Amino acid sequence: MTNIPDRSIRICADRGGTFCDVHASYPDPENPEERKEIVVKLLSQDPGNYSDAPTEGIRRVLEIVTEQKIPRNSVLRTDKIDYIRLSTTVATNALLERKGHKHALLITRGFKDLLLIGNQSRPRIFDLNICRPSPLYSTVVEIDERVTLVGYTSDPQAEEHAIQFDQAGNVMKAYSGKGWDGEGYAEGPGEIVKGISGEAVRIMKRPDPDIVRRDLQKLYDEGYRSLAIVLVHSYTFPDHERFVGDLARSIGFIQVSESAQLLPMIKMVPRGVSSTADAYLTPILRDYLDGFFEGFDEKLKGGHISGARVEFMGSDGGLVDLDNFSGLKSILSGPAGGVVGYALTSWDSKEKHPIIGLDVGGTSTDVSRFDGRYEVVYETTTAGVTIQSPQLDINTVAAGGGSCLTFRNGLFLAGPESAGAEPGPVCYRKGGPLAVTDANLLLGRLIPDYFPKIFGRSEKEPLDVEASRIAFEKLAEDINTSHDGKLSLDEIVYGFIKVANETMCRPIRALTEARGHATSKHILASFGGAGGQHACEIASLLGIRTILIHRYSSILSAYGLALADRVYELQEPCSTFYTANNKLSLIERLDKLTNDVKTELKRQGFEEKRIHVERMLNMRFEGTDTALMVLAASDGNEDYEAAFYKVYRSEFGFVLETKSIIVDDIKVRGIGKTFDNLGESVYAEVARLTVNLVDKSKADSVYSVYFDQISRVDDTPVFLLDSLSVGDTLEGPAMIIDQTQTIVLVPGARAVLTSQHLYITLNSLS
Repeated sequence: MTNIPDRSIRICADRGGTFCDVHASYPDPENPEERKEIVVKLLSQDPGNYSDAPTEGIRRVLEIVTEQKIPRNSVLRTDKIDYIRLSTTVATNALLERKGHKHALLITRGFKDLLLIGNQSRPRIFDLNICRPSPLYSTVVEIDERVTLVGYTSDPQAEEHAIQFDQAGNVMKAYSGKGWDGEGYAEGPGEIVKGISGEAVRIMKRPDPDIVRRDLQKLYDEGYRSLAIVLVHSYTFPDHERFVGDLARSIGFIQVSESAQLLPMIKMVPRGVSSTADAYLTPILRDYLDGFFEGFDEKLKGGHISGARVEFMGSDGGLVDLDNFSGLKSILSGPAGGVVGYALTSWDSKEKHPIIGLDVGGTSTDVSRFDGRYEVVYETTTAGVTIQSPQLDINTVAAGGGSCLTFRNGLFLAGPESAGAEPGPVCYRKGGPLAVTDANLLLGRLIPDYFPKIFGRSEKEPLDVEASRIAFEKLAEDINTSHDGKLSLDEIVYGFIKVANETMCRPIRALTEARGHATSKHILASFGGAGGQHACEIASLLGIRTILIHRYSSILSAYGLALADRVYELQEPCSTFYTANNKLSLIERLDKLTNDVKTELKRQGFEEKRIHVERMLNMRFEGTDTALMVLAASDGNEDYEAAFYKVYRSEFGFVLETKSIIVDDIKVRGIGKTFDNLGESVYAEVARLTVNLVDKSKADSVYSVYFDQISRVDDTPVFLLDSLSVGDTLEGPAMIIDQTQTIVLVPGARAVLTSQHLYITLNSLS
């Protein structure tokens, strides 16, 4: 048995729609200062052999490292593990498939149908038959409570008319604007309190404890265990939500999603929908995680105090611990790891080339952009549900290796249906449908002899080329019957690849050209299991000349987990004008949140020097409802006004110079850095390398591969990535293969091997 120190194995697992990727590292027994790395790839679903893919992947890692046989389904010891980092699509799939947890919505009386009405947006305005997604909640209970804000929207003399409070929150000056009758502090009776945002709140009716308890008990008796609580103006006055939430927990509800705690932001509809999504998804996520922890000893759930740490990738690209992980934060957990992986390994702070990330997985293709900072959006729509929560700006299209290929109404179609991992494409030997993977297999872009033999019922069989051929020949008959000219089998199969490639290009253009960025000025960072088979042709379609493929590109979402930082953030509502007089109080509030964020990250084990802080204001022009989260320039002045004008002009092409600026929220994001830097960038390395053109005679084998315009090249050289040295240069057409990926080098392409990447340049663009 290899002598491995306790708390030394670092494991990262990404459970995707088709494959589960695991990356692990541990001290080299012969040189403890260096770390050895392990890559494990397995199907996300294989119920005949294992119940949970990440647990099975970790079992295989521990077998390799300890050199001991560990039976399946046995409880795994964690004394050798430093941390386990997970990204998961459990919550995403539950939302897409509408298989979340039954829950009830508790909302202010009179607003019962608010979330059903929504914001009246009609994304498909010309459809004659509108199919509106059903709400996530199962029933609604109205809470007889009411608070209101003193004053009115867009009062030109708002600051002059507003109630004034002292430091203790006592009223110093009554409201004096329209609606005030000269009696009391506001427009009507009720206690006046200062909200978190600084606004004056008038309490018109407090909830009755006995009635609320009765209603909650009735829900509990009906089998409800999850609640979403959404009360009017709770973003600034959360007391009533806390009161109802505490009552619910005392009765026994296991999940209580209070909207003000989850998302202390103005706008009741997105805040409410986000809360119902959290109540819908978090119990499903917790059930999955409870099952995951059952596969390990009791130390694991104790955290870093008594054993290995477990961390999760959030939708915003930061790691969170178990206590801070929820359904709302996990919707983009899977693809976020890949964004972190390509951003940190492809970016050069000196060259500053913007990068397009292309993650071609088994079920879908995820596209993102990195230009020195993660691009984050605060409102997204997934499966018809508009959620307000910070997420990386990732565009997803249903085209991946498992996308089903069909011919309907004279059209070649790739997706949106997917073969998934079970049963998978035809070539997986489980009776699945034709998919993009079958097309790449028939075109020679996947070679069974080099592909892992993990298919069939026994998990030991290779890809089935003949089954794919028979299925395509049957489809070709249907196509040629309805087509004037007779197309060859290769032309038909490649036709589907062209359709898939164009589908993958669509979200890239949406992130670049649609936002004023020249696509051709970017570098394409391709990753995902099927990325290497499509990268060159997609870059050619987009006019991109440089492609980066990391040596761990097929598992980059898992590798990105190993590079990710721990994140903790706090946010408060504000509702104040951005003026010279108010700036000081805004900075003071930012300072307070900064201290709180740093205190929490220090509690989690980070030293002061490893904590980086981003201070943001959510700003908008008065009279508009579009707020932008603004990070001031890093020059020490914190000039948020100039930063807001710059961001607004970039987003909309103009600014409203006569309008005042309102700050809706203040936010501080703390980042606990897990490493200092990754060393020399790939661009600097390529510039200094002495290249060595590798002759085709040094190929491991040759294979017949189909390429656009030149048809089949029967003697396409096949090179093994592990047998190449840094500086080796290959020219297309060629294939480059390792244990987890196949890279197609088209004619006119040139690839240089660096220490971490394949650096591909396209000399002739089609």
